[in-house]
Amino acid sequence: MSDENRIRKVVIEPKRGDIIDRNGNILATSILGNTEEKKERIQSKRIYKVEETAAQLIGFRQIADKNELKNDNCKVKLKLGDKVGKKSIEKLYECDLRGRNGEKLIELDALGNILKTLNVISPQNGKTIRLAIDFNLQKTAYEQLKGKNGVVIAIKPRTGEILALVSSPTFNPQDFEDSNQDKINEYLKDKEYPIFNRATEGTYPIGSVIKPFIAVGALEDKKINEDTKIEDTGTIKAGPITFGNWYFLEYGKKEGEVDVVKAIKRSNDIFFYRVGEKLGPVRIKYWVNKFGFGEKTNLQIEQEEGIIPSPYWKEEILKEKWYLGDTYNVSIGQGYMLVTPLQVVQATSVFANNGKLCDLNFLKSDKQKCRSLGFSEKTLELVRRGMKDACSTGGTGWPLFDFSVNSKKIQTACKTGTAESSDKKKSPHAWITVFAPYDDPKIILTVLVENGGQGSDVAGPIAKEILQTYFAK
Repeated sequence: MSDENRIRKVVIEPKRGDIIDRNGNILATSILGNTEEKKERIQSKRIYKVEETAAQLIGFRQIADKNELKNDNCKVKLKLGDKVGKKSIEKLYECDLRGRNGEKLIELDALGNILKTLNVISPQNGKTIRLAIDFNLQKTAYEQLKGKNGVVIAIKPRTGEILALVSSPTFNPQDFEDSNQDKINEYLKDKEYPIFNRATEGTYPIGSVIKPFIAVGALEDKKINEDTKIEDTGTIKAGPITFGNWYFLEYGKKEGEVDVVKAIKRSNDIFFYRVGEKLGPVRIKYWVNKFGFGEKTNLQIEQEEGIIPSPYWKEEILKEKWYLGDTYNVSIGQGYMLVTPLQVVQATSVFANNGKLCDLNFLKSDKQKCRSLGFSEKTLELVRRGMKDACSTGGTGWPLFDFSVNSKKIQTACKTGTAESSDKKKSPHAWITVFAPYDDPKIILTVLVENGGQGSDVAGPIAKEILQTYFAK
């Protein structure tokens, strides 16, 4: 016993791997904390250089719980007292970032004073993770959303690399690292849920942003073609309920004969009610599912599937019959339809990728993992033209008309959306999803502002600022 008392094992924590952006900027790093050998652990401390700016993307660490100790899948196993990534990148790349503990054996006298060091096994530091994120873009997105509840996601079309991901309001991951219990309790009690990642876990009505995807289905199913014209009557009825076009409801005006390109450009509800009726709810579900709505993306982080309703779903979940009004609602992204902003940005990339749906990627990489959805070139060309016109004079995306950076015009293509939230007392959610330049897309950007109002008025200017930052470099 006396022999055991005089030898102490001190755990030396490794430095957790750095997390850097695509340009090598350090987002999270580690330093050695206390070096007091009288303690049984020489700690490594995580320093989050990004603070609130990229918290939802980076995540945070805390002491591993029983469950994590038991179900640890990494080669180097967790030990009691170790910290572990709890969310996002910190959790996703835990095994690479972790490193291996070292240890020091020291000899003590009867009073616990250190006599000498008997042996040292050095820790092995964790690996550096290079993200696809562009911190400059991330910062602009964060600043644009400050004070609002919402999401910005930007990706590279062909590689699916995530260039920016902001969920607002947010938190400071340093508070979790430093075990700042007061701040942690504040986050947990906050009714705006700052720890909740709205980009991947938030589900919202998509509103008119669904229209290009519905148009693809109708064109592919030959329910309409480029010559199909539908008269804008201002309102239509389904049973006792009247459904209106937004332009008629707001300004009392009708838009005459509308074809598919004009319908996307002007976001004409009457056209899409009629097209939805031709397609029917089962085919609508089939086509929007094809774009990845209603299922999680390939990213292995906390995310929701959303809901793409159908008569079967309504019967099963709500024990109610499906009506024509339900079809009208889903045709313009309302009713029971819910999506995540992450799904929207990935689905939009199909129009920037000549009909291919590509996997998303947190890491900087030139690899492409894409599959063709098999749409005809004609279909893609018509829908893309509608999206280009939506962001040109006379369309709905007015902040991006004549968009230019350093006197150079950059043609964008977009779809705006104003989606009624479940709480009718609140303003609608404001959406825009955009790709640019139109002829050779380099970036896709999706912006959502919860209960923000009109998509063009609220989400549009935010998208414009972020695109300015991107193209200015």
